[in-house]
Amino acid sequence: MHQLKENFRDIFELTKYWGDSVIKLLDWMHEALSYFPKSIGTMVRCFGEIVGYFDGKTTSGIVEGINNKLKLIKRLGYGFRNFSNFRLRSLLNWHFSINSP
Repeated sequence: MHQLKENFRDIFELTKYWGDSVIKLLDWMHEALSYFPKSIGTMVRCFGEIVGYFDGKTTSGIVEGINNKLKLIKRLGYGFRNFSNFRLRSLLNWHFSINSP
């Protein structure tokens, strides 16, 4: 299992060409199916998004982090009486201008 994990990491870090990456990923998924059946099922459902990483080597990590932070502010702000208070708290969190539309 450890070697499979390392091979998975190598696919994303070392492969230079999109086609090679996809083929290696599919081979890895076939090899890992008996060890990680639920994970492979998730990868099959999200295969397009996963393969999209190989185009520009970018992830949605920053956007996911912002969404997580906004959800936290929403939970902490339970009881805000209006959207303006939520907006103000969100903008202050990232030091944006309060007067922006």
